[in-house]
Parts: sequence; C-alpha cells; structure tokens
Amino acid sequence: MNKFNRRDFLKTTGAAALGSALPFGLAQAAGEKMTVGFIYVGPRDDFGYNQAHAQAAAVIKKMAGIKVIEEEKVPETVAVQKTMEAMIEQDGATLIFPTSFGYFEPHVLKVAEKYPKVRFAHCGGLWTKGKHPANVGSFFGYIEECQYLNGVMAGHMSKTKKLGFVAAKPIPQVLRNINAFTLGAQSVDPSITTRVIFTGDWSLPVKEAEAANSLIDQGADVLTCHVDGPKVVVETAEKRGVMSCGYHASQAKLAPKGYLTGAEWDWQTPYTTLVKAAQENKPMINFLRGGLKEGFVKMSPYGAPDTAAAKTKADSIRTQMVAGQYPIFKGPLKDNKGGIVIPAGTVHEQTAIELESMNYLVAGVIGQV
Repeated sequence: MNKFNRRDFLKTTGAAALGSALPFGLAQAAGEKMTVGFIYVGPRDDFGYNQAHAQAAAVIKKMAGIKVIEEEKVPETVAVQKTMEAMIEQDGATLIFPTSFGYFEPHVLKVAEKYPKVRFAHCGGLWTKGKHPANVGSFFGYIEECQYLNGVMAGHMSKTKKLGFVAAKPIPQVLRNINAFTLGAQSVDPSITTRVIFTGDWSLPVKEAEAANSLIDQGADVLTCHVDGPKVVVETAEKRGVMSCGYHASQAKLAPKGYLTGAEWDWQTPYTTLVKAAQENKPMINFLRGGLKEGFVKMSPYGAPDTAAAKTKADSIRTQMVAGQYPIFKGPLKDNKGGIVIPAGTVHEQTAIELESMNYLVAGVIGQV
C-alpha cells in the first residue's frame, strides 16, 4: 500500500472508526499475523534517529507471527493522526510505534482515545497514570550514559578544551545529553566547556552545518549533537579537521579520521519486549526505560584517534555504570547561571523522575535554554 493511499485513506473512504470493536490480538485470534506499525518523522536512512528505529524494526520483521508496516517522513502534525488511523483501519495494525517526540501530545493521545483496543507505544513521552489512556505506553533509553562516555573521550582528546554541541530543541531528553556530555568531559578536566547551539527543529541540515562551522570557528575541536540526522555535523567536523562523537546510530564511516566513538540506540530491546507483550495479550507496558545494563543503548566502537588512556578510562566508567555504581547526576551540581540544581548529598539515579523534566544547563555549558 503506497504512502498516498495510507495517509489519505480516511479522507477518501469516509470509513467509520472501528477501534472500539478491535480487541487486542484480533489478527492472531483469526490465525493471521499481528500487524505492527512504525512511524518515522524523517527518512529511514538518515544515519541517525530514524535509521536507528528502522534498524530495530527490521529485527521485529523477523519475529514469528508479525507483519511490519512503516511510514517515513511523517511530520509532527495532524498528519501523524491520519497515518495512525489509516494503519489501523486499512492495515489492521493493533500495535503502533510513533517514534518522534512531538507525536505524543496531542496526536497519540487523541487517536488512542478513539481506538482503546489498539496499543500505542511512544518513544520519549512521559506517560502519567490517571492522566493518559491505559492503551498508551512510553519507552526510552538512558542514552545520556553513552553521551557521558562520549564526553570522557572528548575530554581526553581535546586540545583546546572547548567542545561543541549542536542541538535541536531544549527539551529534557536533549538537555540530559548536553549536560551528561559536559560532565563526562569535566571528569577528565573540570575546566572544559561546551558551547551549545540550538537549531530549533529536529532536521534542519543548513542550520546544522552553520552551527557546526560556528562552533569550530569559536575553537571547538570536538563536536557532537542531538538532532535527528547527525550526518551533517559529523561530515562538517571531518571536513574541517576536528574530531566528532556520534549519536543515534554509528556515523564512523562518515569520519574515518576524526570519529572518536558514539552514543547509539539499541531499540530492538524495548521493541521486542513490547511486541511480545502484545502477542501474549499481556497488559500494556505503560512506562519502560533502560540504559547500558538493560541493552537499550550502546557505544560505537572506538575510532582511529583514540588513545589507550582515553579508552581505558571510558571502559572503566562504563563497567561501573553497568554495575549501577556510577550515577551521572549528583550533588552538589550547579547550573550555568550559578544556582544549585542538585544539592549536596542528593543522587539522582537514571530512574529519577526529576530527570524526566530537566530544564537547565550545567555549569560549563555556554548557551541558554
């Protein structure tokens, strides 16, 4: 079924919603495969966020009893509502993964209320009991653990002690990454700073290139990012002769000289958990999180420039993180305005709900929320 037909299905047919009559596992009850839908805000081959999800969806395709349908380049507008409804009405999807942050509210919530027997597993949203529909779930990974390790490598390798971060939007997940990257670098040298530039959206290649060049012009000799497609940032760094740390998926082949390592998603872990729960007609998993220990995230292999000392340090910290012995966010911690954001003696483990609403940049980050 082509993209035009799926997105325009509800408009052109005028079909009535059948969500309230669609029980969990209907396809399996009829001896057919369960249809699972994946929706991406960008292209599936973006060397970044969408590619990481698509790689995991490819694993799900191989599961017994599963049929996968996918839709790419769906904006965070009413368009995603139409895509979800068409997947349900036209393709018989009983589990949908809307992968972009902006899909959650109001779009996923609105469609979920209309189709209470369909499961919606959203990436990154903050599901709240009593507030959000029971057929909606939220999953995410503690990828700031990997960004912290990116920072450790950057801290070891930087000569200028100035790092650069290209970011899309100042939402909690992005701020956690900026702060963790900076704290990782400062664990090597407390004087290191990170300058951040926000582009304003998830995929703006021209602005990302401009931001990367600006950061390099200001002295940054290691760049990383949190945008959907890190390709532009990594390629710009390589072209300008500076180092880079990747994000979402591996960009190593784009920067053979300057790629240090990268923070990667391993979405097949939560995807498999959520799909199996649906297959077995278990209750909807409303809140699912994990980090390095749980296999939700992973590090890219080390790159050509990395020193033995840098790799040894990062490996040691990674081992401690997996063992639950290396919290990233602990007091006393100040923001970049001088205020105390985590008091002395307080430790926020990765599961701390306070981190889900982070709204500050730590001391040493040059930029504004």
